[in-house]
Amino acid sequence: MSPHTNTPAEATPAPLPQVPLGASGLRAGVQGLGCMGMNFAYGPTDADEARATLQRALELGVTLFDTADMYGFGANEEFLAPFVRAHRDELVLATKFGIVLDRDDPSVRGINNDPAYLRRCVEGSLRRLGVETIDLYYLHRHDPQVPIEETVGAMAELVAEGKVRALGLSEVTGDELRAAHAVHPIAAVQSEWSVFSRDVERTAVPAARELGVTFVPYSPLGRGFLTGSFTQAERELSEDDFRRTQPRFTGDNARANAALLAPLHAIAERRGLTPGQVALAWVHQRSDVHGLTVVPIPGTRRRARVEENTAATGVQLADADLAELDQLAARVAGDRYANMALTSAGRE
Repeated sequence: MSPHTNTPAEATPAPLPQVPLGASGLRAGVQGLGCMGMNFAYGPTDADEARATLQRALELGVTLFDTADMYGFGANEEFLAPFVRAHRDELVLATKFGIVLDRDDPSVRGINNDPAYLRRCVEGSLRRLGVETIDLYYLHRHDPQVPIEETVGAMAELVAEGKVRALGLSEVTGDELRAAHAVHPIAAVQSEWSVFSRDVERTAVPAARELGVTFVPYSPLGRGFLTGSFTQAERELSEDDFRRTQPRFTGDNARANAALLAPLHAIAERRGLTPGQVALAWVHQRSDVHGLTVVPIPGTRRRARVEENTAATGVQLADADLAELDQLAARVAGDRYANMALTSAGRE
């Protein structure tokens, strides 16, 4: 069962309730923080406000901080490093390997699951973060041409060596999760999950429940689209904003999807909440609906937004609210990414 109450959204729990990350022995606040946007992918940022947001999140009981080696070619890990080192014993540090970028063409994305590449990646992340051990180390994307047992076997060696405490997977199917878990316990699966994105419910979520693996939804706010922070990416966002490349946020798709947000806004108005809090509450209540631990990691670089987001952990939506929201995903226009081969959706 999830730790939700019927307290008002303004009464932000401090600290947040903690939940286990699989059977790893690690525990984290029931909502984490996606740190990618601090200095990567979403256009210009205020570095001082982003640093203050990290601190405020920790004060509110957020303890799972999520980054990856590909975010800015390691720049995101370097940005987090001073905060991580200052609070090393208070937080759960998660990073990832497996996506390869091209410095000459930012639109290019590749996958490398080779054990030798893994070794280079973990050493690079440890160096940039300035730590001796990564708490939760994810395979960012699985290459279907490489047996996942082989990759996870190599990752398990890092646990034995003390470089990593627990293993995670991102964007995998149920069968892939089972195969990996048979080699080494998987603490968490991270995939996109929101009122707009529910393909993980086909096989990954049932497998995670069966195996006792925690689910970590990324982009639970639809990269800001569900909050109303933008409606047309190509008109409202900077030229270097990654969201301009995502089909559901541009052109006719964006117009159609914006119309789907009416129930979200109506529920928010009835309940005295923000649309983002309603969307997050829906994700948190997947814990009860599917019978597994769920720790969403909404990203933000603003203190006010992290306060708003953590307040959503105290919201319990009514069955009628959930029924309205459950209709949305099937009607969303456009894919999550321009290249869906980099997701598990086609393999679900």
